[in-house]
Amino acid sequence: MSQPISPRDGSPESTAASDRSRTELKRNALGVGGIVFLVLAAVAPLTGIIVIAGIGIAIGNGGGMPASFLMAMVILLLFAVGYAQMSKKLVNSGGFYAFVVRGLGRPFGLVAGYVALLGYNCFVAGAIGTSGFFTATIVKDLTGLDLAWFWWSLISALAAFVLSRRGIGFSAKVLGVCLVLEVSILLVLDISVLFRHGLSFEPFTPGLVFSGSLGLGLLFAANAFVGFEATGLFSEEARDPRRTIPRATYIAITFIGLFAAFTTWAIVSAVGARQAQAAGLEHLSAGDLVFSVSQEYLGSSLTKVMMVLLLVSLFAALLALHNSATRYIYAFGRVGVLPRTLGHTRSVNGAPQNASILQLTFGTVVAFVYFVAGLDPIAVLTASMTGFGTLGILTLQLLAAIAIVVNFRRSRDPRLWKTLVAPGLGGIGLAIIVALAIRNFSALAGSDNPVIGLLPILLLLALVAGLLTAQWLRTSRPQIYATLEDDLERFQR
Repeated sequence: MSQPISPRDGSPESTAASDRSRTELKRNALGVGGIVFLVLAAVAPLTGIIVIAGIGIAIGNGGGMPASFLMAMVILLLFAVGYAQMSKKLVNSGGFYAFVVRGLGRPFGLVAGYVALLGYNCFVAGAIGTSGFFTATIVKDLTGLDLAWFWWSLISALAAFVLSRRGIGFSAKVLGVCLVLEVSILLVLDISVLFRHGLSFEPFTPGLVFSGSLGLGLLFAANAFVGFEATGLFSEEARDPRRTIPRATYIAITFIGLFAAFTTWAIVSAVGARQAQAAGLEHLSAGDLVFSVSQEYLGSSLTKVMMVLLLVSLFAALLALHNSATRYIYAFGRVGVLPRTLGHTRSVNGAPQNASILQLTFGTVVAFVYFVAGLDPIAVLTASMTGFGTLGILTLQLLAAIAIVVNFRRSRDPRLWKTLVAPGLGGIGLAIIVALAIRNFSALAGSDNPVIGLLPILLLLALVAGLLTAQWLRTSRPQIYATLEDDLERFQR
């Protein structure tokens, strides 16, 4: 029997195949569970409850905060209806950038890409600083070892690089373990409050839901979901992505919403629904509302375990967000907007190593600059980088929502609920959240520093840069400009 003829080494066919292998992510590396672990790890449930829920209770709608999480979940599930339909038609590592190219065209696709690069890279820089600060603090409290926070940040960044270099499948397994640990300690706290104190239904009454500032409560609740949109970034590495990505998205949003609402319900029940806001304000400066409840209901030993797991949660968030940021850099490198070497992958496992190195170098250098300048890692570094990163990612979600509706209206899709009504309502909800984020940016960033308050202007710079880049590519690099559209069809099965 004759053997199939394969391209000879050095032939055009062989060279083309080699070039493709150098720019391809590893396919079939992730199932629904792996993607959910990656997304939920980026969300960091333990960090979200300790930090975000604590702030939301204090300056948002107090005892009504559990309802805020449910409202944010509904908004994002409506958005996810259209997102699911779009992800069935478009499989691309560019995530929401690719969605915007398809729906709103290449110029606004570049705008979305720049917003994503700004948002995710700033978020990772903030995560590096946050991980370093809390690691330094907790290690010193538990062991007496006093090491400057930046060195712990550097260790965290190096560990994230080593794990991401092993491939996305390996990262998903590590993050899965981290996620189980941090969720487990919160469930133990929830169950302890349930059986020792009981859960009050008062947090869901209109009087508490609309108390304080519902707008800020909704803003911080939405902040807890930042990271769910990364499901699409891993579509090229997913098994059967047209089914896997929609399922992972629905599971991630639903889990985040229900788990955050239930755990926050337990916390406000433990301190008293009507006294929750006062308790939150009392513990706001130290950020230890959840630890104080844990001390009462779990004791000092398990509270120390929770403190250690907070470090696990922070590192898991750093690793997951790094993987997301890396794929936006990789996607821009692959099409030629950034140097093409950033679009190259390891032949062993398809990891975008060059993009990973650049991304972590940026985040570490930013953290080092703040360290050398003697600036507070939480009040300044985390406030500025994580605050703007959150705003950037929320804006990216809004652009994707608009692009999804426009894309399906252009094709006159008859499924009005799935392609117009649900994603349209979700888009309106996201527009409200983005407006709240801009209006209350100081609260979102946790800083009254006037310089930090000017960071939302970077979104305008991203808009101008995206449109100018599109014009330049159209006139001076028409082949690259064409590739922006052609790359959307790169993934075929």
